[in-house]
Amino acid sequence: MKIILPTDVATELEAHLPDDIVVVRVDSEGNLDGDATDAEVYFSWFFLKPTTLHRVLESAPQLRWHHAPNAGVNHIITPKYIERNLILTNGAGVHAIPIAEFVIAYMLSYAKQLSKLHQQQTQHRWQKGLPIQELLDKTLLIIGAGGIGQEIASRAKAFGMRIFGSRRHPQPLPNFDKVVGADEWKALLGECDYVVIATPLTWDTKGIIDAEVLRLMRKSAYLINIARGAIVDEFALVKALEDGEIAGAAIDTVFTEPLPAESPLWSLPNVFITPHCSGNSPRVNERSLALFLDNFTRYHQGQPLRNIVDQTVGY
Repeated sequence: MKIILPTDVATELEAHLPDDIVVVRVDSEGNLDGDATDAEVYFSWFFLKPTTLHRVLESAPQLRWHHAPNAGVNHIITPKYIERNLILTNGAGVHAIPIAEFVIAYMLSYAKQLSKLHQQQTQHRWQKGLPIQELLDKTLLIIGAGGIGQEIASRAKAFGMRIFGSRRHPQPLPNFDKVVGADEWKALLGECDYVVIATPLTWDTKGIIDAEVLRLMRKSAYLINIARGAIVDEFALVKALEDGEIAGAAIDTVFTEPLPAESPLWSLPNVFITPHCSGNSPRVNERSLALFLDNFTRYHQGQPLRNIVDQTVGY
């Protein structure tokens, strides 16, 4: 069997593959170091360029299975890709722990007024009386109660929060007080102190956080986006933040990345911007490779694969 591996991790992976596996390496530009016409498996790496993906697809007409390390695969599922009818698996779960920790950090930063306290420190000011809050008994809505959402819930529950979640097929989940369907979460917004966007970007979720949703939120509510920027109507968000329709936001993903220097989001005092880094951790690579190797063993032995993406819905 022949497989295509990214040059970034090929050496590390080859040590764990059976001796009869032939490896073709591909760099970040899509240049292959061998003949991939009969390759069955392609493992891409992070920050996959469309041009790289298309070069691999053209070079590997016999490809059957593609594993991507990303949880979000909206950049992969193009009309040209769908035509190939490949099995696509993703890295759902490998970023869940660092992202969940970041969400807790965003909430604590807001509740404990950490940015203002740090500002006072840099100004050598000893000023008491800031409106410091607790997370205990606050209500958190997680839009997208998948792997990441469930990791967020387990940590938030340890702080004594009430937790609502939404998912396409609602079902009771550990640490959630209520789980509703994908179209029912708007009715909960008036009860929520924190709203976290953890849903994949699909045609159904693009722009779902719009002016109407922001008006339904409490004026004291805090919005956190660790999913994809296009899920939020950025113009509506800026207006809501400027007009005080919501108290603030932590934004790890934006519509255009890097965030343009002229974006008003940079200068809004009630916004905490991070550069799409909530999933960063030295253990992500380790988990990504372990997931691929487990799935490759399954593929090699004809067993069901983990994390198969439904390309009709986008995750």
